[in-house]
Amino acid sequence: MKLAYWMYAGPAHIGTLRIASSFKNVHAIMHAPLGDDYFNVMRSMLERERNFTPVTASIVDRHVLARGSQERVVDNITRKDKEEHPDLIVLTPTCTSSILQEDLQNFVDRAQLDAKGDVMLADVNHYRVNELQAADRTLHQIVQYYIEKARKQGNLAEGKTEKPSVNIIGITTLGFHNQHDCIELKRLMADLGIEVNQIIPEGASVNNLKNLPKAWFNLVPYREIGLMTAKYLQEEFGTPYVDITPMGVVETARCIRKIQQVINEQGADVDYEDFINEQTLHVSQAAWFSRSIDCQNLTGKKAVVFGDNTHAAALTKILAREMGIHVVWAGTYCKYDADWFREQVSEYCDEVIISDDNGAIGDAIARVEPSAIFGTQMERHVGKRLDIPCGVIASPIHIQNFPIGYKPFCGYEGTNQIVDLIYNSFTLGMEDHLLEIFGGHDTKEVITKGISADSDLGWTKEAQAELNKVPGFVRGKVKRNTEKFARERNIAQITVEVMYAAKEAVGA
Repeated sequence: MKLAYWMYAGPAHIGTLRIASSFKNVHAIMHAPLGDDYFNVMRSMLERERNFTPVTASIVDRHVLARGSQERVVDNITRKDKEEHPDLIVLTPTCTSSILQEDLQNFVDRAQLDAKGDVMLADVNHYRVNELQAADRTLHQIVQYYIEKARKQGNLAEGKTEKPSVNIIGITTLGFHNQHDCIELKRLMADLGIEVNQIIPEGASVNNLKNLPKAWFNLVPYREIGLMTAKYLQEEFGTPYVDITPMGVVETARCIRKIQQVINEQGADVDYEDFINEQTLHVSQAAWFSRSIDCQNLTGKKAVVFGDNTHAAALTKILAREMGIHVVWAGTYCKYDADWFREQVSEYCDEVIISDDNGAIGDAIARVEPSAIFGTQMERHVGKRLDIPCGVIASPIHIQNFPIGYKPFCGYEGTNQIVDLIYNSFTLGMEDHLLEIFGGHDTKEVITKGISADSDLGWTKEAQAELNKVPGFVRGKVKRNTEKFARERNIAQITVEVMYAAKEAVGA
């Protein structure tokens, strides 16, 4: 067992709670010990929601451990049903509560006898899946529950809408720029003359899930959440799905062309080529900027990319294919979907890394010394320690990456946001050096021991002073080269003499 002090994807119950709290008028009962209920604080802070988070913790304490929790859980479900009048209550176990090995389905069945709304158990294996896998599974489970319910009651929607229509699947609370992407996707569909039938789960009512079969196709913008539901709807109703993420000029065009193919196969007659050309030339600034002098200054610069599958794959393609930036390695923490990621990015980078060990990722970044990092909040911390700029492109993220302003990553407006993020993430020219020359730059003596926890190198005061004389824009590289030189020779403390020896060794 390994102690994790940072997790890229949270435990399974976080994924279930993300789905439950995304729907309208759905309440989640979390069967957990005190301390596991941090989701309420996290969602209310990060999403800046005006409404309270619809999650209640049914606390597992020493009394429950001694006597069992059946009555308490059932009482909490029926109480919330009377107080909140939800359409659905989802009982969510956690890893800790699963240790009790109680029959939670029995609790649900008992509570359903008294509750006016629907009650269901989130049926995910909390020991084998993470937040993203659990979210995907929970969304599929809720959709299947209401499709089957509508079928039994005889009110399942039949036939397709008169005009081409789409279900957008996978927009959730706590998703990376999900709300802004959703606005951009709705705008894109409107421009293409496609009606939006349903958007799930964010802001959707479970009572409207019976209308999902009316759509001509399903759009799954994020690979992590929504694919299980799209595949289920295809199996049940023959509804095709498009799972090409419209990020970047090339992939957005490819997504639109796939949509064109899907709806033309169902009797429509549309041609979106003029629209693609118009948007590429006049709405998206990415194509123009990639040929500008500013962007050409970035050509050949080294970058690394790390994140979830969707965003890491998209950014790798944009950097290499659209902006001429050298991606030294690209990686993902979605180990369960590694084959797809490798297939997507292998031709656009030198190396592919699949890992959820943030220490290993930090070491991999330090090893290649890129000009910029594109990753999660954790890679931003790594970049600060290595003095390498980082653009945040995927969850997990800080509150500053939940912008109030409009910043989509999808669609043609999204291409502008991504280009700005990429360009502004690089340290350009000699800006750091000029700031030091003319004042105003922070030149505090900050000597870290490197990314690896087992590093034991120290610096003498004289060596620190000498290092601080080095221009800021190359200081991090000089520091790393010196420490690498010292480690190779088993030198425990870096002196001025060691610095000069390292300089001679690299021919600087």
